[in-house]
Amino acid sequence: MKDGEPTLTGEVMAAIRWKVFSRALVAGDRLPSIRSFAATMGVSPSTVVEAYDRLAAEGLIRARRGSGFYVAGSGLPPLTLAETEPRRDRAVDPFWVSRQSLDADPTVLKPGCGWLPTDWMPHPALRRALRMLARGENAVLADYGTTHGSPVLRRLLLGRFVEEGLEASPDQIMLTGSGTQAIDLICRFLLRPGDTVLVDDPCYFNFQALLRAHQVRIVGVPYTPSGPDVAAFETVLTEERPRLYLTNSALHNPTGATLSPQTAYRLLSAASAHDLTIVEDDIFADFEPEPSPRLAVLDGLNRVIRIGSFSKTLSASIRCGYIAARADWIEGLVDLQVATNFGGPSPIATELIASVLAGGSYRKHMGELRQRLARTRREMATRLEPLGIQPWLIPRGGFYLWCHLPEGQDSAALARMAVEENVVLAPGNVFSVSQTATPFLRFNVAQSSDPRVIAVLRRAMLIHRAE
Repeated sequence: MKDGEPTLTGEVMAAIRWKVFSRALVAGDRLPSIRSFAATMGVSPSTVVEAYDRLAAEGLIRARRGSGFYVAGSGLPPLTLAETEPRRDRAVDPFWVSRQSLDADPTVLKPGCGWLPTDWMPHPALRRALRMLARGENAVLADYGTTHGSPVLRRLLLGRFVEEGLEASPDQIMLTGSGTQAIDLICRFLLRPGDTVLVDDPCYFNFQALLRAHQVRIVGVPYTPSGPDVAAFETVLTEERPRLYLTNSALHNPTGATLSPQTAYRLLSAASAHDLTIVEDDIFADFEPEPSPRLAVLDGLNRVIRIGSFSKTLSASIRCGYIAARADWIEGLVDLQVATNFGGPSPIATELIASVLAGGSYRKHMGELRQRLARTRREMATRLEPLGIQPWLIPRGGFYLWCHLPEGQDSAALARMAVEENVVLAPGNVFSVSQTATPFLRFNVAQSSDPRVIAVLRRAMLIHRAE
């Protein structure tokens, strides 16, 4: 609903605007009849008549005598992602959290962000790789990337796949500009507006933001400590017929949970029975002390697509992702990348990453990082305990703690108060399709060591409790 329209007529107008802005209705489509939409909205027909007349005056819809109301063919607003679903509290909007974190002044604390602090990254290894690159081939510094991406980095990735039991050939992998671009290409390849996509509830909030850009319907399945609720998963497949399921298997974001073998097998069985394609985002794999079950490994890249990137472990500045899938799908995805990016990712980025991965410093870096994060997770849980904030579980690895607030606390309200004190939090409903995670916060433990984080949380909780 827009400001200034807190009426039943305004609610009807907002519902129609949402349908148009989200492309659920496009130019030339007929609007629901007055009587049917009145029943849907629980208002009188006269209220719908007034709403339709006002929208017609705005030029968004037009009336055809004796036929009804239709979406206007001209003046359709550009796609605005913030308008592609009913208006949320800005503090639980994925774009709000992303912008607050990405645009923050260096003095702002970011326990709600999704990356490691700068001084935790392997700068010496990156600098060595940069020096080697500067002395190398001029083509790397000047040319477009090849369509599949650096053969060297692809071979390194295939070797890492073999170590975990995933057999793949060179024609089953391509490099992309980022992990997000990998998902975007897959959505372009497999989905059409109006399709249904299944995600975990809760899930990584940018999954939702990106899917909204593709104008698909998002359905959530409850997530448990061993993976998605399998019974609910099977029910959703039967009732909703989603085309795609998008998930993290290793160190699930935001919960930190790990997929169990039993859940993995049941998910693949259900996916096969319902012709469902699964996209497994493996971005947190290297944070695990020991590999957990992977859908791509169990499936052999038949109906599972694996994606990943290096932004969490090496550098968010040197962007590069990858897609591993059926060879015939890779060919189609490569064509899409050429159409939208004219070639693969930057050769500078891919050669830098390949150089670091090929050296022994990367394994040492990740080993030290896992130990440091294990210690930091324990310390953060201890600091939160006096506030009555409890981890949902203690993850096997990674840098997230998904935490339950004391009874009566609202994470969105805390986030609004905290940002006024230059602390960016990640409230639960940012991650929840069903908006049922009000009492949860996701903490990035590596970004939470400053004592001001706990101090601001304590003040915000006291103020909220008093209200």
